[in-house]
Amino acid sequence: MAQSHACCTVPPVVSKGYQEKGKWITIDGMKTYKTGPDSAKSALLVVYDIFGFFPQTIQGADILAHSDKEHQYQVFMPDFFEGKPVPIEWYPPDTKEKGEKLGEFFNTTGAPPKTVQRIPKVVKEIESQYSNIKEWGIVGFCWGGKVVNFSSQEGTPFKAAAACHPAMVDPADAEGVTIPYAMLPSKDEDKDAVEKWQKGIKTKNIVEWFPDQVHGFMAARGDLEDENVKKNYEKAYGLLLNFFHTHM
Repeated sequence: MAQSHACCTVPPVVSKGYQEKGKWITIDGMKTYKTGPDSAKSALLVVYDIFGFFPQTIQGADILAHSDKEHQYQVFMPDFFEGKPVPIEWYPPDTKEKGEKLGEFFNTTGAPPKTVQRIPKVVKEIESQYSNIKEWGIVGFCWGGKVVNFSSQEGTPFKAAAACHPAMVDPADAEGVTIPYAMLPSKDEDKDAVEKWQKGIKTKNIVEWFPDQVHGFMAARGDLEDENVKKNYEKAYGLLLNFFHTHM
């Protein structure tokens, strides 16, 4: 993959007390974080993790929107859980009660098909409000990675997709992907499943492992006060920028 300058322009990451650069709008009845210049012709839909809006995820959206000065993005992150994300205290699910609560969430509010079905309408409504948008990419974290895979099949409105420390990786999902795809697994992902998934995908793709990072390090579970996590967070967002810069 051709390298752009994007890896060198990720701004300094704020470890604590991050101040968001975007604004809050309503899309399809959902509170939505919107960042990046309205004049940008490229847009990214961000699908957060099960913990919803967190400073680390919002900072990531701002990085994607503003870092690549030659190719800026309008970035949108809707509240698909409509104010009812998973409390971060439920993770890891190290008790029976936590496991049951998470299972219930994944079968109801967080059932991936429920969000996948909503995405085309969300994209159309955004385009009706922001007419400069000419092309779309999609990026998802953890649970959002599963949504991204399902949203990258035939008929997708997206030109490129990325899944960061993706949850529920299934090799069977790879075959239907029709667009370039980046996967950034952590040490907690199933290596065998990821390798089989990569063998099954037919489009241009990259799989870049972060073997000393936890599931969620680019989103809600990223401890940015840890210098190693912060360094890998910066590297991972640089990779995303390079990927989207190449394919959009």
